[in-house]
Amino acid sequence: MLSIEHAKIPPDSAKVSKSALRTFFNIINVWQLSAEQAMTLLGLDSRSTYFKWKKNPESAKLSPDKLERLSYIFGIYKALQILLPNADSADGWIKRPNSALPFQGKSALERMLAGRVADLYVVRQYLDGQRGWS
Repeated sequence: MLSIEHAKIPPDSAKVSKSALRTFFNIINVWQLSAEQAMTLLGLDSRSTYFKWKKNPESAKLSPDKLERLSYIFGIYKALQILLPNADSADGWIKRPNSALPFQGKSALERMLAGRVADLYVVRQYLDGQRGWS
């Protein structure tokens, strides 16, 4: 009988945290999101932790949940850059109302700000489907 080992997220390291958070904060800046919106995407409740990580990303100890959230956000950003090569269009897409089924007239950002990892997943899957990667 074949056994399949589930893929595991590698243990966190200062280098991974630093790089991931710097990338995240760059995306948040480009998307022009507030600290509260960024905290929701990260699944953070603590403003002090958020600003500590922003100032000193190597101090962060990212949980598997945070790494998963970051992975979806990075994938969303990348897919938009591919689908909409104009940077302004790509960066503004998340805030525009969308009539596609997953959004029901709301923006992708509204969907992502529901705060659940599943909402990030849905947006990522939608974009991957648009790229033909479903």
